[in-house]
Order: sequence, then C-alpha cells, then structure tokens
Amino acid sequence: MAFKHASALILAFVGALLAFAPFAADLVNVRVGIVNASSDVGFFVADKKGYFRQEGISVSFTEFDSGARMVAPLGTGQLDVGAGSVSAGLYNAVARGIDIKIVADKGSTPPGYGFQPLLVRKDLVDSGRYKTLKDLKGMKIAGSAPGSASTSTLNEALKKAGLKYGDVDRVFLSFPQHVIALQNKAVDAAMTTEPSATKAVEIGAAIRVMGDDEIYPNHQLSVVLYAGSFIKEKPEVARKFMRAYLRAVRDYNDALKNGKLAGPKADDVIATLTEYTKVKDPAVYRAITPQGCNPDGHVHVPSLKNDLQFFLQEAQIQGTVTVEQVLDMSFADAAVKDLGPYRAAARER
Repeated sequence: MAFKHASALILAFVGALLAFAPFAADLVNVRVGIVNASSDVGFFVADKKGYFRQEGISVSFTEFDSGARMVAPLGTGQLDVGAGSVSAGLYNAVARGIDIKIVADKGSTPPGYGFQPLLVRKDLVDSGRYKTLKDLKGMKIAGSAPGSASTSTLNEALKKAGLKYGDVDRVFLSFPQHVIALQNKAVDAAMTTEPSATKAVEIGAAIRVMGDDEIYPNHQLSVVLYAGSFIKEKPEVARKFMRAYLRAVRDYNDALKNGKLAGPKADDVIATLTEYTKVKDPAVYRAITPQGCNPDGHVHVPSLKNDLQFFLQEAQIQGTVTVEQVLDMSFADAAVKDLGPYRAAARER
C-alpha cells in the first residue's frame, strides 16, 4: 500500500514536471541592454516577480556603460530592447534609416525625483572654489557618454549660470567610475546617476549641489527603446514585454513616497535592486533619490525636443530627424488599455 502511494506521488511529480517543461521551453527570449543603474528597476522587478514569465518571456540582460552604446546593437538586431538616455547617436542612426523606437519612460525628473544630480568634489566646496554654478567654468566634469541626455542636463545648468557648454572640460566614464574619479580628484564634478551619486556623497568624495529635477524639471532622461526588428518580427512579444514592464513600473511607483523609496512596496523593490545590481547594501537604496517613471509609460516630449535642439546646436546630428520619427507610444498605450488606469492607495509624488 505504501509502495502504491509512493508510486502515485512519483508519477504525479513526473507529470507536473512534464506539464511544466513545454511551458519553459516555449518561453521567448528577449535580449535587453541595461546600464545596471537603479533606473533599470522596471526590468528587474518584472523579472523577479515573474511578470515576464507570465507573458511567456524570458529575458537576458547585457550591461553597457551608457544607452548611447546600445544604439548599434539595437540597429543590427543583436538587442531587442535597450534602456538608457536618448542620445545624439540614436537620432543619427534614425536619420540614416536605422529603425529604433522610443517606446516608454524609464527615468524622468518630476519635482523631488532628481536621480542624476550635479556632484562637485567635496574639497572644492570646502575650500570655496565652488560656491555657485558660475564656478563650474573651467572645471573637468564627468558624464556617461558624448551626446547623451545628461549632456543636455549639464547645458541647462550652465545656462542658469550664464555659461556655455564649451566653458567646461568634459570627461566620459561609466557611472561607477565617476565615484572613483571624484575620490581620486581626477575630475572636479560629475553628472552621476543613482546609486553611484549617493555612494560618492557617502564616502565623502563629493557634495550633491543640485538635483537634475531643479536643473531640468521633467527631463526625459532615460527611455525604453525597441529595435525595429523586434517590432516587426515579434510584435506580439513586444506588446507582452511592455505589459509586463508597466506592471513592474506600477509596483515601483507604489514604492515611492516623498522623493524616497519609502512607500508600501519599498522593501520589495529595494530587495530586488540589491539582488540585481552591484550595490548590495539596502541602506544605500533607502538613501538615494530615485527616478520618476510614468506608470502609463508616457514620455515627456517637450524635453526630448529640447535635447534634440541641443544636439543640433552642438553639431552632433548628421542629417534630418525629428522626435516624432523616433517615438512609438502604441505599445505603452496598448498595455495601459489591457491593465487599466494606474491606481494606488497612497500615491505621494
């Protein structure tokens, strides 16, 4: 009797495995480029909570030092999805006929959510060398990549001080390298995203002098990009990916409160960030200024147009291109139609 009972259990277990196997085998892999910053949280939460899997998707993440570096692999179809700032390189690719689309918000700067602040070396602040934005003149300032959206942020800061973009010396490094460069005094200042910005302040290398929400309110600093081949060859997968992503973004919004990760779902989001990123201390994520991210995926078009104008002014664009050519909100709109409007018990943003 015991033998029969054990056999029945084994057969049930094997049956469950066999039933699950086709589902696992049928998952469609989506290749996603990330910068491994806190603004990648939507992808991480969707993966961790099984939202992608529920849509029949598995994801493979590839890390880049900036969104600008993802343009080429998106254009050739080596990546399906990219995640980073809107760059001059993106517009140049589209002007050459390469099909890449901005499809959703990934990181923006509504008031209180300046997640890529201007940092200045602490010794320069302490000595009085830096007092106001005018003192940036002649400084060596780190950014992520030439022609990235953060270069437009810096330009807006310089404009506030009556300075020009050429009045500073630019150095381009990955965000974690900004911390080291500030600590070693290799640069004077930096436009650094979280969590690297908070790390630089915590170790005493820099002072946060101004959030980018003050410098450039509602700046569309980071976006989700779809490769044209992904849209054309796997439109249904692209729709499902967006649905899973926006579910995660809504969880992320439920983690926000008063400019911090302090809302009802903060613990879950912080646990996911410490698992997926290189920063393993939850206290860092409780201290950071997180990004804004629209729960319906909508992007801030006026700031995209302002950035493009800056890239044109700096002669970084070859050819003719418009924001409208690069924008495709149909996937986010379809996901919102499926998911319904975002609702939260307490939404303090």
